[in-house]
Amino acid sequence: MTMSTIQCPTCGATIPLTEALMTQVRATVETDVKRQYEVQLQSAVKQAESRAKEQSERDLRLLREQLAEQQRKTREAQEAELALRKEKAALEERARELDLEVARRVDAEKQKLEEQIRRSATEEQALKLREKDKQIDDLKALLEEARRKSEQGSQERQGEVLELDLETALARAFPHDAIRPVPKGMRGADVIQEVRDGSLRPCGSIIWETKNTKAWSPAWLAKLKDDQRAAGAGVAVLVSVTLPEDVRPFKLVDGVWVTSLSCYLPLAVALREQLLRVAFAQAAAQGMSENMEALYRYLSSDEFRHRVEALMETFAAMQAQLAKERTAMEKLWNERAKQIERLVTNTAGMYGAIRGAIGGQLPEIPALDLEALPQPEEPT
Repeated sequence: MTMSTIQCPTCGATIPLTEALMTQVRATVETDVKRQYEVQLQSAVKQAESRAKEQSERDLRLLREQLAEQQRKTREAQEAELALRKEKAALEERARELDLEVARRVDAEKQKLEEQIRRSATEEQALKLREKDKQIDDLKALLEEARRKSEQGSQERQGEVLELDLETALARAFPHDAIRPVPKGMRGADVIQEVRDGSLRPCGSIIWETKNTKAWSPAWLAKLKDDQRAAGAGVAVLVSVTLPEDVRPFKLVDGVWVTSLSCYLPLAVALREQLLRVAFAQAAAQGMSENMEALYRYLSSDEFRHRVEALMETFAAMQAQLAKERTAMEKLWNERAKQIERLVTNTAGMYGAIRGAIGGQLPEIPALDLEALPQPEEPT
């Protein structure tokens, strides 16, 4: 049997190991190992339990925070719903109060009007109202006849009206300029506009021609250019009711500005502004031929045309917006006039019916007296 030995760590002596000693050592070692294993096991179990407990606490804390947030949102939603319900109830209560107030006022006004009519209605007044209606119908017939005759007027007279409108509009828009109509029977355009600056110094002229026909004629351009050369005008403008197919709503055609009735005044503003600038440039560059050539190139360039077109488009947009506003206001006025007319008609009808039912016992109404109503003017 082989004898095992161990060496003492303190003195270094060799000690033989017998079977009994080895058994005892083995038992001691096993006991220590087992004790260490149990200690390590318990420590691992405690750590695992601690980690599990911490994780559970974190999860529980997170769940509690989520629950608190959900409860807060629920309370806010309930409070908002309660506020909306209160507001809705208040609005409904206010609407009922307003409806009741309006109904009371309408009933009061209705009773007041009925009492006034009941006190004032007379049979004689009803007869005068019928006579007044007859006069109105006669006047309407005369006005319709006059309108029909005016529409059958000659084309020459219509052209004269357009020429007068152009002259009046130019004189009103440019009080500093000299607006001279060409006398009838003389060869030339319709109106010559001498453009003047703030000091009343002449800065050029614009020759105007008006056409109120149903068909376009290219020969008008050649004739107007001849008139322009004869008058020595810097710009020629043709205002026509009917335009060529490629002109919408204005365009420079063969050296002549062609425009519609809705855009001639904005075009006049743009052309007049350019003539004032040209005159200022001429005065500043007097005696300098190179500047005159540059000025001529500018007047004949696309930049000058684009500037005039830009001014025209701006004025046209402003004029269209003004027309829309005028149309809306006229519609509102016409609606109110119709409402007033229906109110007067219904009042007169109620008045006549009551007067016819109770006889001449009611006093007269001064406001409905025929002599108190405005008399129609004689047709001209």
